[in-house]
Amino acid sequence: MNTTLCYHCGDSCENTTITLNEKRFCCNGCKTVYEIFSENDLTCYYDLQENPGAIPSEIEGKYDFLENKEIIEKLLEFNDEHTQIVTLYIPHIHCSSCIWVLENLHKLNDKINSSQVDFPKKTVRVSYDATLTSLKEIVLLLSTIGYEPYISLEDYETGKKKVNRSLIYKLGIAGFAFGNVMFLSFPEYFEVDGFWLNQYKNIFRWLMFVFSLPVVFYAANDYFVSAYKGLRSKILNIDVPIALGVSVLFIRSTIEIIFDLGTGFFDSLTGLVFFLLLGKFFQQKTYNFLSFERDYKSYFPIAVTRILSDKTEENVQIYDVKKGDRLLIRHQELIPVDGILINGDAQIDYSFVTGEAEPVTKKSGDKLFAGGKQLTGVLEMQVLASVSQSYLTQLWSNDVFKNDKSSSFKTLTDKISKNFTIIVLTIAILSTTFWLFFDDSKALNVFTAVLIIACPCAIALAAPFTLGNLLRIFGKQKFYLKNATVIEQLAGVDTVIFDKTGTLTTNKESTITYEGSPLIMEEKIALKSSLRASNHPLSRILYNSLNNVNTEVLEGYNEYLGKGIETKLKNNSLKIGAASFVKNGKEESSFDTSVHVSVNENYKGKFRFKNAYRKGVKSIFNTLKRSYFLAVISGDNEGEKVYLKEFLPKETTFLFNQKPDDKLQFAESQQNLGRNVAMIGDGLNDAGALAQSNVGIALSENINVFSPACDAILDASQFDKISAFFKASKKAITIIKYCFALSLLYNVVGLYFAVTGQLMPVIAAILMPLSSISIVVFTTISTNIIGKKLRKL
Repeated sequence: MNTTLCYHCGDSCENTTITLNEKRFCCNGCKTVYEIFSENDLTCYYDLQENPGAIPSEIEGKYDFLENKEIIEKLLEFNDEHTQIVTLYIPHIHCSSCIWVLENLHKLNDKINSSQVDFPKKTVRVSYDATLTSLKEIVLLLSTIGYEPYISLEDYETGKKKVNRSLIYKLGIAGFAFGNVMFLSFPEYFEVDGFWLNQYKNIFRWLMFVFSLPVVFYAANDYFVSAYKGLRSKILNIDVPIALGVSVLFIRSTIEIIFDLGTGFFDSLTGLVFFLLLGKFFQQKTYNFLSFERDYKSYFPIAVTRILSDKTEENVQIYDVKKGDRLLIRHQELIPVDGILINGDAQIDYSFVTGEAEPVTKKSGDKLFAGGKQLTGVLEMQVLASVSQSYLTQLWSNDVFKNDKSSSFKTLTDKISKNFTIIVLTIAILSTTFWLFFDDSKALNVFTAVLIIACPCAIALAAPFTLGNLLRIFGKQKFYLKNATVIEQLAGVDTVIFDKTGTLTTNKESTITYEGSPLIMEEKIALKSSLRASNHPLSRILYNSLNNVNTEVLEGYNEYLGKGIETKLKNNSLKIGAASFVKNGKEESSFDTSVHVSVNENYKGKFRFKNAYRKGVKSIFNTLKRSYFLAVISGDNEGEKVYLKEFLPKETTFLFNQKPDDKLQFAESQQNLGRNVAMIGDGLNDAGALAQSNVGIALSENINVFSPACDAILDASQFDKISAFFKASKKAITIIKYCFALSLLYNVVGLYFAVTGQLMPVIAAILMPLSSISIVVFTTISTNIIGKKLRKL
């Protein structure tokens, strides 16, 4: 290493004497960054790339515009009194080392709460404490460690995204060069003799050399960079053998024309790179098709209550909400769009966005941000802007709210790719050594053909294409999964736990009777206003049954999970919920499903519900019992236990009078027995169990309750397809295994012809992307067949 250069940024430091740990620095800024890395055991960053930091003089004053509050407001995607969140585009993100550094920003600046990298988009999403640091400081930190963000206000204001066309340019250059080299090689192919051909033979060869230069040093550049980064990180990635093959072809061909030994392999070289890039282009286009077809409407089946001009309410899909609409946000509901608080007691939990659980109090006229959850009763807000697709998608897929549930098949793919490279290199070296002794003219072709034909791209494609396509199919069937790994988790499930109320029972067909002292109109208004703020299934049923009763804004609201709600309106204080809650600890011997009511501590009576079970409940349980351990768990009493035992399979386990924590503990107890648990609930009292389970599925009647704790949301109209979704997930894993077997068969056959010298490198280059295409076609057709079967149900 050059000791006259700064260890951090690479700038000249001949005129400075700043040293630390026998390393020289051009300024105290670079030394400080190194100290921070050193104190946090991150100095291996310098092993990954020499002099990675930016030169301080290059960024001095460059980001002064980030002191302008108006500009900052346009760049931020979230901003309250303490927490600010910004997503920055960083073009220099290129490998796993970059991800590692950028996701450890909190170690470099303790004012940063978290940072998450989106590798395909080359962005980092940073959450930080705005009272202790600033956006400018964050950007300067990124710049000094070599990850200067690209900030364009025009892009942020108009929503434009720059399209990376580099692959298209490289593919075009490789194709142009390949065509011309093939044309110039025709006389050599047909061994045509002639004065003019012999006279200009060397010119043709040098022209082929010239055409190969942009192919090797530009079109194939990504393979060399990736291989170099992998080797620097002591990782054998799949680009190592490809880069080696390209290098061998180019060097050997150049030597042949310099010493007039032959025409070389420029045709194979340019053809190899062209077909590799063509395969990559096809994969990218297909991946983008799958990605962009799944928009926020598929991921977020969210409806909200819109208040019309005549004060009536209607449920509308979130993407129908427009600027100026007035929305009703109930207790525990997510605020889906930015808006202004009109009325109501607002205690907003922004932990879904910031990771901080401390509620934020808002008053009338304050701005509310999308992603906050209302904690105290009902509020009304006016919409400032329509829903943002990318922002909502980030909310649900943010790893802050969800522990990563690793995928065994993803790990299997990674292991295969890594081990495959080692095996391929070994076979290439052994077979080349063999031919050097028996027929050295074939040695180079064998070496190159082995490296190309054995590329495990098909193996790497099997899982993402299968699961990605099935994710899209599930979305069309109103089964919305958080990501593709949920499908793998579903396939491994052996225990299914069902909540009863709101899950096995439907809110739309229940009958209600009232027993007790009659309620006067003032008490009915207070009751309906209280129910209006609650999202419990029984509250929604009872609220909808109170026709011709007006509502007013509550003065107080408290909800006690698993017990009931306590509200205040004018002179009336109400308790609504379980008998023990409303009657202050007095239990009731009745086993029916009831909602009790008291006004000003005077017990009034109860509303009795006769549950109606969803269509297909019995057939679902009879289908699942063959392969799964089944359980029904409910917070209600045992009033319907006898009926359920006769109605459902005898192998089913029943648990009643279960509090939310009891449900969570039951799911955990099953996991402790080595079982993989799927919990299906309504997303309210079941939130803990949904989060604890291997797969949490929130069933939603009106799809207006957002539950980040779940892995999937199922529209209640598709409840009778639950067993089919489980079966389809298992079939998807079978398809992936078939793809692995097909790819292995292809590689074994291809390697046989390559090792025996019967396969030219250019033919191998053609077959390699074709194998990838065959895997994509197979997975697409197979998953579409699954989709057709689901649609017929």
